[in-house]
Amino acid sequence: MSTKRQRIAELAKRKPKICFTALNHYIDMEWMREAYRRLRKDSAPGVSGQTVEDYGRELNTNLETLIGKAKSGSYFAPPVKRVYIPKGTKGETRPIGIQETEDKLLQRAITMLMEPIYEQDFLECSYGFRPNRSAHDALRAIWEQCMDLRVRWILDIDIRKFFDTLVHKHLRRFLELRVRDGVITRLIGKWLNAGVLEHGTVHFPKEGTTQGQSISPLLSNIYLHYVLDLWFELVVKPRLHGGAFMVRFADDVAMGFASKEDAEKVLEVLPKRLGKFGLSLHEEKTRMISFGPPGTGGKRGTGTFDFLGFTHYWGKSWKGAWVIKRKTAKGRLSRALKRVSEWCRRNRHAPVAEQHVELSQKLRGHYAYYGVTNNDRWVTRFWHEVKGIWRKWLNRRSWKSRMPWEKFYELLKVYHLPEPRVVHDYCAAKP
Repeated sequence: MSTKRQRIAELAKRKPKICFTALNHYIDMEWMREAYRRLRKDSAPGVSGQTVEDYGRELNTNLETLIGKAKSGSYFAPPVKRVYIPKGTKGETRPIGIQETEDKLLQRAITMLMEPIYEQDFLECSYGFRPNRSAHDALRAIWEQCMDLRVRWILDIDIRKFFDTLVHKHLRRFLELRVRDGVITRLIGKWLNAGVLEHGTVHFPKEGTTQGQSISPLLSNIYLHYVLDLWFELVVKPRLHGGAFMVRFADDVAMGFASKEDAEKVLEVLPKRLGKFGLSLHEEKTRMISFGPPGTGGKRGTGTFDFLGFTHYWGKSWKGAWVIKRKTAKGRLSRALKRVSEWCRRNRHAPVAEQHVELSQKLRGHYAYYGVTNNDRWVTRFWHEVKGIWRKWLNRRSWKSRMPWEKFYELLKVYHLPEPRVVHDYCAAKP
């Protein structure tokens, strides 16, 4: 399995302009079994209600049938069930598509086939949904380049409804530069045109790709690679007077500039570039921010910006030098605490031991993401708030089992909640 993917990757790297016209022969039973293994077994079922476990009961038979339908062209892309999840703190929601298990499996297989090709093409500035790259790699890149390039201006870019406005004809044209295998392009076309089931009605969007589909992250990266990444690297940067960088995590983009003039020029031409490919900037959320260290007056650094759940700002290091620091974004902290409170309310009558296990997992998950250098205060605050929320809902189990603070502290000696810790040390040397 890995040998096949390595062979594809080596060919794509050796011949960066080659177009792959015969890839579907790699899709065999071994390939599909690996795709099935990579599926989340607890993922939500689609419209039919079939789970990943249900599909696996007759796996070999189902896979043989699926391979035949995919290669013969008889595969039908079923409608995607759309649900909405909270986004931000102002009542906003984000649409997410829930696929049928078989559709999810086939998309995973095609992603595994295309990924080795595009991993040779994608630039260093791209971090979202790529192998061996994470949000913390993107955050480290921002920290390092802001310091190294003496960045003083940040463009905090928000692309309006990117996944809903991605233009199919442009995406197909981008895909044809590297992949022209008829089986693959036909399947992608079916997925782009698949219906969306919402409130009992199926409708067929003419543009966009549904968030939640297994192949959507790869397609979005391909789209923005040609629309934004290559443009910034090959067209924009050679024309700038000072240092500049871009970091992109899916459709979240931050650009840094040493020169205000450079930042203003890019902000002026960026809407035209995006508009050429059917995209637009969210005017209220896209900002140019003065982001420099303090002047001789010793005041705090100018401006802050949020990226990937962290607020970036200037502050003093332990040695007294001015450095860029990160803290949990206010909205992210509020949402995390709200989710904990809702969980404690729903499960307040469950055994304390079971609640302790779940809350410990939630805390460790929070530390795994937000436990970064200089964010001790906000991670510790989350820990204290979670303890207070837990006591509150234990206290409301019944009038017979009140939980005053004294009794709660005794309980914590038995059911100790994991203490905050730094998981990502940005001050350490890069591995």
